[in-house]
Amino acid sequence: MATITTISQSVGANRIVPTVAIPYPVGNPTLSAEDEHAMRREMVERAVNGLATEITESTQFE
Repeated sequence: MATITTISQSVGANRIVPTVAIPYPVGNPTLSAEDEHAMRREMVERAVNGLATEITESTQFE
């Protein structure tokens, strides 16, 4: 999970899940608690799916 995906690619990360923003990579303080929980859950699900996906090159999981 990374806020600046171009840096992740440049250092050779093979699986990249974009996050929200530098000060709040896996959160958004402007959302309600329920909406933020849903957003975080979706990000974690993307990350887990990324780990379960076979890849041959650097891949972003949007």
